[in-house]
Amino acid sequence: MRIHIATDHAGLEFSHTLARHLTTVGHEVIDHGPTQYDPLDDYPAFCINAALGVARDQTAGIAALGVVFGGSGNGEQIAANKVRGIRAALVWSVDTALLARQHNDANVMSVGARQHTVAEVMAFIDAFVAEPFSGEERHVRRIAQLAEYERLGDIVGKGVDVVSSRGRIMAGADSGEPVVAGDGVSSASADSTPVVGAGE
Repeated sequence: MRIHIATDHAGLEFSHTLARHLTTVGHEVIDHGPTQYDPLDDYPAFCINAALGVARDQTAGIAALGVVFGGSGNGEQIAANKVRGIRAALVWSVDTALLARQHNDANVMSVGARQHTVAEVMAFIDAFVAEPFSGEERHVRRIAQLAEYERLGDIVGKGVDVVSSRGRIMAGADSGEPVVAGDGVSSASADSTPVVGAGE
């Protein structure tokens, strides 16, 4: 499997250890940086590039996952989730790693490098990478709804409030008030090309 990794200065040393470990067990590692220590570096571009790599590979039918990490993992998860098609989960135990894959089909995991020992983080990552998606109908249905919102800015029939381009909130269909498509509601392209900020 191809594994895309990214971090910031807080996880730089660990990224080298992780890359060696994943390579040793047979994975192809793509490191999106950083390449050198800078205490003032910014994680968003590194993590977004890793997420874009995962999205592009999966769209092309290549088996791929991503691992992003920093001091807490929170910002890195947020950054990865800005890419269409990415479901990044913050992992803090083996159980959350397993559930992220089983229930959410998470394709990127985020972890706080300063919150755990190296051995713990390795165990989380190994569990995440090895665990398949359960494929249960309820999980497939919910993931499809997330993808629908990314594409359309709405989940049809589920009562999602839609914000028009003029900033006016229009109640969802379940409220009995129809959403007027011509009111400036943007509809993202349904193509599979990963984009940053889709659905926001």
